Amino acid sequence: MYDVIIIGAGPGGMTSALYASRSGLSVLVIERGAPGGQLMNTDEVENYPGFNLISGPDLALKMYENSTNFGAEHVYGNVVSIEDHGAIKKVVCDDETYEGKTVIIASGSEHRKINIPGEEKYAGRGVSYCAVCDGAFFRDRHLVVIGGGDSAIEEGMYLTQFASKVTIVHRRDELRAQKILQDRAFKNEKIEFMWNKVPIEINGNDMSVQSIKLEDTKTGEVEDLLADGVFIYIGLDPLTNFVKDLGITNAHGWIETDNHMATNIPGIYAIGDVRETVLRQIATAVGDGSIAGQEVYNYLSSLDD
Repeated sequence: MYDVIIIGAGPGGMTSALYASRSGLSVLVIERGAPGGQLMNTDEVENYPGFNLISGPDLALKMYENSTNFGAEHVYGNVVSIEDHGAIKKVVCDDETYEGKTVIIASGSEHRKINIPGEEKYAGRGVSYCAVCDGAFFRDRHLVVIGGGDSAIEEGMYLTQFASKVTIVHRRDELRAQKILQDRAFKNEKIEFMWNKVPIEINGNDMSVQSIKLEDTKTGEVEDLLADGVFIYIGLDPLTNFVKDLGITNAHGWIETDNHMATNIPGIYAIGDVRETVLRQIATAVGDGSIAGQEVYNYLSSLDD
């Protein structure tokens, strides 16, 4: 029996582990892969206080080492459900069930799929959602990036160190990314833009992607753009399937909380990218994590009064 079980070891989850364990609580962190969450897919971080520039994996390692200083345990597991039994919460994984007095959900989000023909077929064979993971496989190739937000522009610029050319395809006639990122991308000679276009099909041979079919949002005209790879960044979806029966998510799947990170179920909290919030960044996840780590201590203390 743990005082708190934390689902997810991204920046928020690891910060919660630090705060809760430092308060003397017994803490278990469950993660599906290496600690760090989206940090493991981030090449450079330049907007986290204290570091002018640091790689995502390096920052993740520092956070992980810090999170275990006061005895927090880490295990690998895929959570399939949470059972609320009042004073006891059961976290059910594929091959193990853990019991805790409280739960902090820090499961994060995943890149949204376009759901067009060819996307699933060529996943891992030219279709990717992670430039850091797969960019090096496309040296001297033409790559297409779908999206117009921060992630699309950041990843597009990252890909230029490998690709011969990067074409950023956006459904509108202006980007949504921060201006500083836009300025950098517009100055990059390897990047070109295709405006008012949406992908409708990804084509290739038996081995890999060869082209992507685009439709003009204004004229309806369709063209086939030759490409060796397609990187997709059109938004995020919350990883909340395992709590869909608890009644703590909104219509879009995000978990709703109050300012104390508490859900509508006493003893269950949510933090970071999985939460309904206005900004999803490392700094906001860390802030959420510190609040939740302290709040579980306050909640458990109140039960003893």
